Amino acid sequence: MEYVATCLFGLEGLLGEEIDALGYRRTETMDGRISFVGDESALARASISLRFAERIYIKMGEFYATTFDELFEGAKSLPWHAWIGKCDSFPVRGHSIKSTLFSVPDCQKIIKKAIASRLSLEYGISWFEETGVKYQIDFFIFKNRCTLMIDTSGTPLHKRGYRPKSNDAPIRETLGAALAKLSRPREDVLLWDPFCGSGTIAIEGTMQILNIAPGINRSFSSEAFPQLDKSIWQRAREEAKDLEKRDSKFEAYASDIDPECIEIAKENAKNAGVLSHIKIFKQDALTITTEGRRGTIVCNPPYGERLLTMKETEELYRKMGKHFSTLDRWQQYVMTSHEGFQNLFGRRADKVRKLYNGMIPCYFYQFFKNK
Repeated sequence: MEYVATCLFGLEGLLGEEIDALGYRRTETMDGRISFVGDESALARASISLRFAERIYIKMGEFYATTFDELFEGAKSLPWHAWIGKCDSFPVRGHSIKSTLFSVPDCQKIIKKAIASRLSLEYGISWFEETGVKYQIDFFIFKNRCTLMIDTSGTPLHKRGYRPKSNDAPIRETLGAALAKLSRPREDVLLWDPFCGSGTIAIEGTMQILNIAPGINRSFSSEAFPQLDKSIWQRAREEAKDLEKRDSKFEAYASDIDPECIEIAKENAKNAGVLSHIKIFKQDALTITTEGRRGTIVCNPPYGERLLTMKETEELYRKMGKHFSTLDRWQQYVMTSHEGFQNLFGRRADKVRKLYNGMIPCYFYQFFKNK
């Protein structure tokens, strides 16, 4: 089968490496999505193990369409009956980008009608009660090429299940995982997020070191698909559990000036099963010290949009630059949407990577040497 894994813009490289590591062959990479092939067990393994994916889809087919007739006939030609039963639900949603067929509501109606027409031919019925298993149909039309897929995730994959509570401006777990990964967490190096908020970066970094699969404690909509053997999920979870590393001495710090954030972060770390590896406490980021240890700072400070005013944020960046320069040889990784961050921080980053925090374009400033 061919699958499509979607991700936040900028995380395609990390997601592709994960897919390779699972042993599956990539067939296409484009902004925000990677296609790959694998057997049905690949769906369970990928759903449970991929840290940077937002959703995983079964790819039903692709075709070019510049008219609604072409869209209808292309959608109707696909073998929907291989998945959707007589009583099953098949809602349609999607996106159209740089394409002749730009009206999403109209495309939804045409594709829905086409699928119903194909199922009507297969089952000999003209009305569908749609009370059974839900098969969420997603379409993606890009430059007139239409890809039709079945969503297998249900709840987005960034919702691991450990974070029922969050602060006012949380980052997605997938993005937190990416920031941690890019900072190269190591067994003998302290990872410290001094603007921890909900604790996401520290939690995701610790999960990586302990090799805890991100989806190990949640379910997926495709577990209800009768076409898929239930055993693939059991085997995938057992495999993931066997790969966990529980004897690690790794330690992370998660601190924040807001006491409410501290309580939320502690609860989230406990839910994720990593509280014993993360020290969570109240402290101003401008007072942290190295304590004589090797360490890495990874943080997502306020941008001046939802937390603090822009003037307050810029003053914070200036103070961060002055104080962080005293932290011996610690590497420092900072994500912000502020394009003038380097001037305010007082140093030029060794590397800058563009990422997206939701719809906000951001920059991940990486300082490998503290001068």
